[in-house]
Amino acid sequence: MRDGASPRHHPHHDAPDTADRFRRLAALPPGPEREALRSELVEAWLPMAERIAGRFRDRGESLDDLRQVAALGLVKAVDRYDPDRGHAFVSYAVPTVTGEIKRHFRDHLWTLHVPRRVQELRNRVRAAGQELAGTAGGQRPTVADLAAQAHLSEDDVQAGLEALESFAALSLDAELPGSEDGYSLADALGSPDPALDTVVDREAVRPRLAALPERERAILYMRFFGDMTQSRIAEQLGISQMHVSRLISRCCGRLRDEILRDEILRDEAPPGDEAPPGGAPPGDEAPPGGVLRDVAERDRTVRGAS
Repeated sequence: MRDGASPRHHPHHDAPDTADRFRRLAALPPGPEREALRSELVEAWLPMAERIAGRFRDRGESLDDLRQVAALGLVKAVDRYDPDRGHAFVSYAVPTVTGEIKRHFRDHLWTLHVPRRVQELRNRVRAAGQELAGTAGGQRPTVADLAAQAHLSEDDVQAGLEALESFAALSLDAELPGSEDGYSLADALGSPDPALDTVVDREAVRPRLAALPERERAILYMRFFGDMTQSRIAEQLGISQMHVSRLISRCCGRLRDEILRDEILRDEAPPGDEAPPGGAPPGDEAPPGGVLRDVAERDRTVRGAS
């Protein structure tokens, strides 16, 4: 009689008669004798595990690695099998080994993280496609055909079809389809815009500029927006060039210190309790007027005359 409670002949030659040995294994205490018998059972059923591993060849993993995973599943089956339950060992070992191999594929071979439910949809859609391949007259089955065959909704079939293409990621250096000049996916990716830092700095300094005295704002405008020299600014305002230099240094240092202080206060403030930076509230920054407008107008007149 073959191993197990049922006298039915097993369709494969790799199902040895080990029922007596499993009963002896269950009765033995831990020790060398039990370990030797356990190794003997694993070796006896190893051809069955290797046969199951062969079902998963050509799926992106070498057959040797699959055999090792199957052997691990077989060891787990031998250790967990209880002959007193009255079931044949093969009926317990086959799903245990198969599950170990599928778990290996799920945990180690997917380049992208795909939820387990989507992986199961992928398997059902692939199986349905294989079943319909011989009956579709050479035509590719439609989504509706796959849904009817797999007993799934069309949305689930679409998810399974997308997962079929997600087993491995495309290299960024791979040439795009239809490209004849070596244009790769990496060439189509964007890069950080260096102007973003400028936008952040500009928005941070805006309310502080609005809070400066009008003459200091005029000096900064002429120096950094009008590209005027310190000597020319001094001539426009009727002050010395050294005084202009000191005012520019003082204004820039003040703006820097206030912005850094605002950053520290914002980091230390509790969530939802951030106070707006000092100076004019957002939206209330008036355009420079008075002296600044007069200076800008004079500057435009001088530039036009020259």
